Amino acid sequence: MNLEELNNIDTEKMYRVYDRWYEIAKNSYEQDFSRPNFKDIDHVVFVGMGGSGTIGDIFSSILSKKDIHTTVVKGYLLPETVDSNTLVVVTSISGNTDETLTVLEKSLKTDAKIIAMSSGGKMEKIANENKNISFFKIDKIHSPRASLLAFLYSILNILEGLIPIEKSDVLESLDELEILQKKISSKNLTKENPALELAKWINGIPIIYYPAGLGSVAIRFKNSLQENAKNHVIIEDVIESCHNGIVAWEKPSKLKPIFIQGTNDYVKTKERWTILENFFCEKNIEYKQIFSNEGNILTKIACLVYFFDYVSIYHAILSQVDPSPVSSIDYIKKNL
Repeated sequence: MNLEELNNIDTEKMYRVYDRWYEIAKNSYEQDFSRPNFKDIDHVVFVGMGGSGTIGDIFSSILSKKDIHTTVVKGYLLPETVDSNTLVVVTSISGNTDETLTVLEKSLKTDAKIIAMSSGGKMEKIANENKNISFFKIDKIHSPRASLLAFLYSILNILEGLIPIEKSDVLESLDELEILQKKISSKNLTKENPALELAKWINGIPIIYYPAGLGSVAIRFKNSLQENAKNHVIIEDVIESCHNGIVAWEKPSKLKPIFIQGTNDYVKTKERWTILENFFCEKNIEYKQIFSNEGNILTKIACLVYFFDYVSIYHAILSQVDPSPVSSIDYIKKNL
């Protein structure tokens, strides 16, 4: 692969945004936002679809071991448990997502604290008409999915002090993103680029195995391969799969297994990885292992998401597919 191929096939130059993802994340985190001063939050509801929904998945993973309850809403229904101690964080990068706007309207009928974020659209109009919404306008960069880190690190900035995420963890994640960017960007289209090498290995339908703490990464990788490379994808929780999905490998298959492994997965999860690896070796099934960075959970997730998003773009280019257009999504939206 070379830059000429990237430029010819990636007509809207999505890859150039990813070449700047670290800088985008850093600038977003360093913006001077006026943070809301909410108290006594014990439940955070993250609302969003697609790339915006990924943000909720990521925060849910990060906060899973903290003393705060999280719910991720991808759809039209707000949990009945929402009350005055609930913070509802509503994200629509376009500002026009039907499901998300519906939940925003429903949240206004509760006692919850509400934060809304978009690049404008209908959400901005609703927020301007309702003083109960703390609204933050964040620029869309290329497309909703390419804007992920801009919104993620803006939200980390805005929610500082409201949720238990240490600033040192955020800064560590930014340092690691900078290091990773040099390895996987379009400035390194060589065999030393691990994202490009995985993209070359993938053919057919990938099946992605993941541990519980990295579920958000698997979901995002699936979504990115679907949108950018127009590829069917399967994802499986590694523990659950050992009780059912593993049986499907008793028949020959063209699926391509990819293991997303945390460097410090739970000891019993590590045991399952070893058993699964031995099983695949005995069956002569080729698989790939991708390990997370060392460090805190935000660092692990942010770097894996960056890595796999690049894999999806490179795989699209290698398949002669333009990663930017999503005509099927446009069709659904026009017919709502």
